[in-house]
Amino acid sequence: MGKVIAIANQKGGVGKTTTAINLAASLAVLEKKVLIIDADPQANTTSGLNFSPDNDQKRTLYEVMIGRIGISDTLIQTEISNLQMIPSHINLVGAEIEMLEDEHRESVLKNALAPIRDDYDYIIIDCSPSLGLITVNSLAAADSIVIPVQPEFFALEGLGKLLQTIRLVQGGINPDLTIEGFLITMFDGRTRVHTQVANELREHFGDMVFKTIIQRNIRLSEAPSHGKPIILYDVISNGTTNYLNFAKEVLEHNR
Repeated sequence: MGKVIAIANQKGGVGKTTTAINLAASLAVLEKKVLIIDADPQANTTSGLNFSPDNDQKRTLYEVMIGRIGISDTLIQTEISNLQMIPSHINLVGAEIEMLEDEHRESVLKNALAPIRDDYDYIIIDCSPSLGLITVNSLAAADSIVIPVQPEFFALEGLGKLLQTIRLVQGGINPDLTIEGFLITMFDGRTRVHTQVANELREHFGDMVFKTIIQRNIRLSEAPSHGKPIILYDVISNGTTNYLNFAKEVLEHNR
């Protein structure tokens, strides 16, 4: 059965979508069969993998969440042979309202994934930067969660709400949910505050913080505008090296 990993942080701008795209791509390059699900109405993962969310509005995660189509009907092949995607669309914003009457509204995504879960080694879910019903669905469907953290003090303050939400999900709809780890992103070793916050994060969470650090990298920030993961955009960049190392660390965690 494929492992489902949610990439989540309710704070925006911490490298969440960048991490989802590049972890998925790196795992695929490492010969794992991977599905990435764009569960964010902003659809940045969708466009970041060179697909316009307006190309086919009838075959996105929104239609799956409201029960209009099956999840197999939304699968898109990316440029990487082992990587498929389920796209998002701004319509997903309305799904939370349409799902309110559903008795099992927190488990819609989990139930939808059941028929295809065994087809993949890893399923990566890029969550919305909010703690709404779609994100709760993502956490309910996941086995574990990766939390990207930008090494700034305000980023640390926001972790409390996310951890509280995770505990609520663990206490109710998904008691098996675990924290895969905290990933330090957008790190600049020349900045004292980045080093201080990274050290505080390791002191507080210990081995739950991944050894790999994602360094601030111009090529990494350029890649989404070209619709490519960093490994296809610039294979020799620090961003490629960082995310391949991160993918290997995730694989090591799950042996």
